Amino acid sequence: MAPIRTQWTRLIRFVAAETAQVHIGQPVDPKLDEVTNNVLTVKELLSPLSREELKTIRCLGLNYSDHAAEAKMAKPAAPILFYKPLASMIGPNAPIYIPKVSQPVEEHLSDYEVEFTIVIGKTAKDVSEADALDYVLGYTGANDVSFRKHQLTTTQWGFSKGFDNTTPIGPCLVSSSAIPDPQAVPLTCSLNGKTLQNGSTKDQIFSVRQTVAFLSQGTTLEPGSVILTGTPAGVGFARKPVIVLKNGDDCRVWLGNGIGTLVNPVIEEGGRAKL
Repeated sequence: MAPIRTQWTRLIRFVAAETAQVHIGQPVDPKLDEVTNNVLTVKELLSPLSREELKTIRCLGLNYSDHAAEAKMAKPAAPILFYKPLASMIGPNAPIYIPKVSQPVEEHLSDYEVEFTIVIGKTAKDVSEADALDYVLGYTGANDVSFRKHQLTTTQWGFSKGFDNTTPIGPCLVSSSAIPDPQAVPLTCSLNGKTLQNGSTKDQIFSVRQTVAFLSQGTTLEPGSVILTGTPAGVGFARKPVIVLKNGDDCRVWLGNGIGTLVNPVIEEGGRAKL
């Protein structure tokens, strides 16, 4: 199977000031996280894939050894899989809404997680590890915002990680050809200017090749499917004292190799409510 070839290296989706319409374009300066105004001016930066373009959102839990250790959980023998609904996905600069069911935040432990994210580009089923990267269109970033009280109440994580408008994705989609080694990508998360996570995909328990191959066994991965591949150490609930996402926070996840910085404010929805 031949790898996917694209005419672009770094792709963004945005609303242009000149047209008030959605466009797809490539940043002119590879050192920038956003497109320059040489051709069109970015009025609003959007997620690289719209909700209509997204298919299934798969996520891995405990895929970094240091994160499993800080969470006091055993390394998994196989990838831990959970899913997110489309309604949870948002783009750059969009507010992360903490729902009433997860307030007060000090009790429900609203948390950040920077994640390297795979975008599938062609139908994959029963693929081998050797061929797995041939099905990858590109890579982007995500913030797997989590609510630990709900998460730790049950073994199923979909509810605690799937609330509406809580999962930012972006900003750039970088072609797989531009990241030939997905196990050498640095990633960080900062909250209100302080870096709290600083890791590398080299520390993943299950590599991108292993992940794509495993998830495709007996299962069709459609083009437009995304896979969040886990987070490194430094999450808020494992810290002493704990750190939580709260109203007015500025949360930023950065991924190297041209993916860029995903910036999102945090808003607590309505008045506080206790579950």
